Amino acid sequence: MIIPSIDLMKGKVVQLTQGKNKILEIDNPFYFAGKFIGFKEVQVIDLDAAMNKGENTKKIKEISGIVNARIGGGIRSIEKAVELVDAGAKKIIIGTKANKKFLEQLNQNISKQKIIIALDSFKGKIVTEGWQKETEETPFDLIPELEVYCNEFFFTFVEKEGLMKGTNLKAIKQLKKTTKNEISVAGGISSIQEARKIEKLGIKPVIGMALYSGKISLEEIK
Repeated sequence: MIIPSIDLMKGKVVQLTQGKNKILEIDNPFYFAGKFIGFKEVQVIDLDAAMNKGENTKKIKEISGIVNARIGGGIRSIEKAVELVDAGAKKIIIGTKANKKFLEQLNQNISKQKIIIALDSFKGKIVTEGWQKETEETPFDLIPELEVYCNEFFFTFVEKEGLMKGTNLKAIKQLKKTTKNEISVAGGISSIQEARKIEKLGIKPVIGMALYSGKISLEEIK
């Protein structure tokens, strides 16, 4: 299953390279939500909330009423997580707050089947707070202690994000061996052939830049 992505900043669809430089901006996110009706999952990320620069909650709630949304970006309280699920989110993505204490509380309020933990990395090290803060931990350090709290892990290779020069298939294969949970990945996926290779590993590729730039067509991922 290939998952299209809608990344929001100031109410617009954007694509960033390595989480920093904006190279694409489109005014109407609902246009794409309409295009993605029928997909089993559509990823919707609030980049402003992730970076502590505001939020796009109203539009995200509206989008989650149109598509089967898995929502992430700045979900750092139990109240916000519950609010989004109540508004129609099929799944929520927890990144910065993915620690045992928070996740234990979250599991008391939301089924683990609806929880995705994002372990985004830059050159192998976990990054948080909208990829602005680097840690010394790797995804492999955190998977064993966190997999009991979620149904899925979402990995982004930030150093490859938006560049469309290929993703890290070697690391993806290693991640697959590390957990029995579902896995989705993003960062650098540049062609439908590469996406299919990832699918064959039993992993869900999340497509952003390649889709919006036309390197992968909507018809191909359908």
